[in-house]
Amino acid sequence: MQLQALVGGSAEVIGSEATLAEAARRMVEARVDCLVVVDKRNLVGIITEHDLVDAVSRDADLDDEAVSSWMSEAPDTVAPTVSVDEAVAWLLEAGYRHLPVVDGSEILGIVTVRDLLWALAEE
Repeated sequence: MQLQALVGGSAEVIGSEATLAEAARRMVEARVDCLVVVDKRNLVGIITEHDLVDAVSRDADLDDEAVSSWMSEAPDTVAPTVSVDEAVAWLLEAGYRHLPVVDGSEILGIVTVRDLLWALAEE
């Protein structure tokens, strides 16, 4: 199975200058645990719940500090034609829990560890 079968055609995005508080609200509203960070329409980073917890633990001003200060810059991405097995190996090796799926410059979605476990269980 390829990743294109797992992505829904969109990812939750946020601008790089948005505040951490805005990112947290967006995650709660969308019921996701990460956001793709964009500058105009270009993927520039990813911010996760873990990043927000890290910011809180370091007394970041959630209403003032920008997402760009806490995101992972230039995250690894994969093509929609990558297999589930390849993605699992990639996440295990890199220690990630989220992997943006892109086709050229188009962000198709995020594949998570949970998505991959479900895909493997269905095989």
